[in-house]
Amino acid sequence: MSESNSKAELATFGAGCFWGVEAAFARLAGVLETAAGYLGGTTVNPSYRDVCSGKTGHAEVVQVKFDPMIVSYEQLLELFWTSHDPTTLNRQGPDVGSQYRSTIFYHSEAQKSAAERSKAEQGASGRFAKPLVTEITPATQFYRAEDYHQGYLAKQGLSSCRI
Repeated sequence: MSESNSKAELATFGAGCFWGVEAAFARLAGVLETAAGYLGGTTVNPSYRDVCSGKTGHAEVVQVKFDPMIVSYEQLLELFWTSHDPTTLNRQGPDVGSQYRSTIFYHSEAQKSAAERSKAEQGASGRFAKPLVTEITPATQFYRAEDYHQGYLAKQGLSSCRI
């Protein structure tokens, strides 16, 4: 790992289907790696089918490894807010269920404070007509999704899920 990568940090976001969210973060300068996966539930090592059942409590998330010397956590938060609708509870577009909830999983107290501040600023900005429903909770065990989910849109030659 290069010197600048030795201080890499993790950030984890749930913003609906992880395919489009992963593609958005992967394009951002300073993002070193992205991984689609599951976080926030009770089942150990859940599968996509398990998570889609809505019974595991997990959210579809993207874990982002980033270089804070190139991209700040606050910049990642800004992309998070613009990559989905944080006012819809357990739904993004046609995807419905708690696994598609809007959520920020923090990895440090500094991330928690930044996420709470960012949410308050977004809520007060007038940008959204409805209240934000985004959860801000501590990161727990991350489970990497099956290989076919990793970089899914890039594998399909697509840049986003939007129709």
